[in-house]
Amino acid sequence: MGECALSVENAPLRAPQSLRKSRTDRSAPAVLLIDCPDSLGIVAAIANFLYRHGANILSSDQHRDNDSGLFFIRVEFDLPNTPQILQSISAEFEQVAAEFRMRWRLESTERRRRVAIFVSRYQHCLVDLLHRNQIGELKCEISAIVSNHEDAMPLAGYYGVPFHCASPAVLRKPELEAEQLEFLAKSSVDLIVLARYMQILSPGFVAQYPFRIINVHHSFLPAFSGARPHHAAFERGVKLIGATSHYVTDELDAGPIIEQDVARISHRDQVENLVEKGRDLEKGVLSRAVRWHLEHRILTFGNKTVVLD
Repeated sequence: MGECALSVENAPLRAPQSLRKSRTDRSAPAVLLIDCPDSLGIVAAIANFLYRHGANILSSDQHRDNDSGLFFIRVEFDLPNTPQILQSISAEFEQVAAEFRMRWRLESTERRRRVAIFVSRYQHCLVDLLHRNQIGELKCEISAIVSNHEDAMPLAGYYGVPFHCASPAVLRKPELEAEQLEFLAKSSVDLIVLARYMQILSPGFVAQYPFRIINVHHSFLPAFSGARPHHAAFERGVKLIGATSHYVTDELDAGPIIEQDVARISHRDQVENLVEKGRDLEKGVLSRAVRWHLEHRILTFGNKTVVLD
């Protein structure tokens, strides 16, 4: 482990007990996510299958992509003894899926996903995610904060989140990522959020968490990709700046886009003003992307996403 390796699992400074999330053991709804070639009878087949198993449909949202001819649907439903029944009905649903050539996932909302947040020195997105999770906006367990600097260690201690730091100045990239992957495996992490983590992940690392790494980029992609987009935007004299959240793939800043937002600027704004406005945008687009992922609302196809209600 590198010289920067630290842990604050038992840090004395903790968030007040009154701020901590309360948990219940009651059953939660399940979500069925599907994409397939569009054809007649898809919705009826899904509804009939759920009806036969005593499910109560709570909400449904669907979309047809005209260019690809693909059909997308998200169905949220309640079922008696949901966790016990889901595994058995999954096997039976295979017949319906095969008939319509479905790509599908059946998810229980009862289990809180375990999230690791990667951060470097800018902490605005990290603070926002920790706070939103604390007040119940994000239904997850933030199980680790991973960094290449020590700056976020006090914040991790305050929230009682295990902190892992390994410096790229001490470890070579393969060694650093191997150490991080080992830490993530021990923490049973389901989702990685890059909250202004200023390191490029290797293809081997990304392959361990396909479509389970969300990044925020401080520009309206595909414009001004790279490390200094605000400076590039200022030099170009743009009137809008933006921020983008996307899934991480092998190609830098080119994964499927989940959410974007923009803010208007003028000739009076300097680079520091662009950075300040950009940070507000980054917090919003990243938190929405994380929430939609945790709520099983995102389907990917090609290099695009469909975010269903």
